[in-house]
Amino acid sequence: MSWWWSGAIGAARKKFDSDDPPTKFQSVGLLVGVTGIVGNSLAEILPLSDTPGGPWKVYGVARRPCPSWNVDHPIHYIQCDVSDSQQTRDKLSELNDITHIFYVTWINKPTEAENCDVNGRMLRNVLEAVIPNAPNLQHICLQTGRKHYVGSFELLGKIQPHEPPYHEDLPRLNLPCFYYTQEDILLEEVQKKEGLTWSVHRPSVIFGFSPYSLMNIVGSLCAYAAICKYEGMPLRFPGSRAVWEGFWDVSDADLIAEHEIWAAVDPFAKNEAYNCSNGDVFKWKDLWEVLVEKFELENGGFNGESRLTTGEMMKDKGPVWDEIVRENGLVPTKLEEIGGWWFVDATLGIIDSSLDSMNKSKEHGFLGFRNSKTSFSSWIDKMKSYRFVP
Repeated sequence: MSWWWSGAIGAARKKFDSDDPPTKFQSVGLLVGVTGIVGNSLAEILPLSDTPGGPWKVYGVARRPCPSWNVDHPIHYIQCDVSDSQQTRDKLSELNDITHIFYVTWINKPTEAENCDVNGRMLRNVLEAVIPNAPNLQHICLQTGRKHYVGSFELLGKIQPHEPPYHEDLPRLNLPCFYYTQEDILLEEVQKKEGLTWSVHRPSVIFGFSPYSLMNIVGSLCAYAAICKYEGMPLRFPGSRAVWEGFWDVSDADLIAEHEIWAAVDPFAKNEAYNCSNGDVFKWKDLWEVLVEKFELENGGFNGESRLTTGEMMKDKGPVWDEIVRENGLVPTKLEEIGGWWFVDATLGIIDSSLDSMNKSKEHGFLGFRNSKTSFSSWIDKMKSYRFVP
């Protein structure tokens, strides 16, 4: 049974500390965005003894100090703000043993023009610091996303996106998108080193674990459910009828990590852009039952055409969250830190279907998948086990 297949059903996961630490590394990964929702999964999976390309040595880069929930990963943590070109050069140019880069970070700005500028500069800072100084560098994974096909958040509902299911050969939309900027920079920079390969990964909405993620919909919905429970309210669905009743797909963070590792080490996966979703479809009304059961709530369901938004419902709930944290002995957080309401409302308020095709990945040899309902449940459990939600 191949690693990709066993990983798809969860059999590849095992504790690193049950094995003897490797004495020699075959690959050295630079993981930029290690505390993010996919970065955290990569930090767990890359050091495992059966991960392809391994044994792996991993440098993990993030802007903030290493958080308590990230310290158990056997990685070399580097605090570095990659938007600062001098700091990036100082801290990353000395890492001359890097063989692979996994770039899974971004910054959100008010306009897409600003996003193009800052996210483009961040990627360029990293590549300019590493490529000339890492003689064994082989491959760069860049993670972007589905906005490649539908446009930026500020233009949702205002432009005509591509018609789903989205496939990788669709042309770019005629509008600013920082994913396009990053792809252009990637293709420009890889030309500076002979034999250096690349891959681009385009996930959908991501189910995963990271209290630092800008777009952690699982964590946000858990916080919303916890507040409903505290106030004795039913859990009402804060979205559109199309999302409640229609077919949707998502991307499991561990699956994305496996997908990026596959592209980094498989010779048949090089120099391509790939969609990355779980490979199944679901209805949010079915996932809502999972959330209801996990928090022992009454299912308030869909509220008809007069749509609720979490942004409106949660705007004055900061003191309530403080009480929930105190009474349940949770990791101290503020509601605005754990609840990304703008993202929840953007995701659940969509009125048109949004599905991609995984055919290209399968044709190139990646057969990994996830059951999205099981994925949703498992990430809720992880948020609870790390005491971020009750």
